[in-house]
Amino acid sequence: MNKTELVAAIAEKTELSKKDAEKALKAFTDVVAEELAKGEKIQLVGFGTFEVVERPEREGLNPRTKEPMTIAASKAPKFKAGKALKELVNE
Repeated sequence: MNKTELVAAIAEKTELSKKDAEKALKAFTDVVAEELAKGEKIQLVGFGTFEVVERPEREGLNPRTKEPMTIAASKAPKFKAGKALKELVNE
């Protein structure tokens, strides 16, 4: 499912126009991104948790030259599915 199909599905379920559904989806993704950028965690009970994980600096190999190189520390967004979502997917 792509974004257009998701907007159409949201519009159908909520009886909103596609334009309003797209605004709602954009607002949701913007808020999630802003909160994660601040280092916050977003918990949606029954659905899952969005959070930021810290990746430490580590050694790796350059795939082209096979020489060792240092991979810098970074932060990455992570989603952990909630129990209800896991159960729904496994039905």
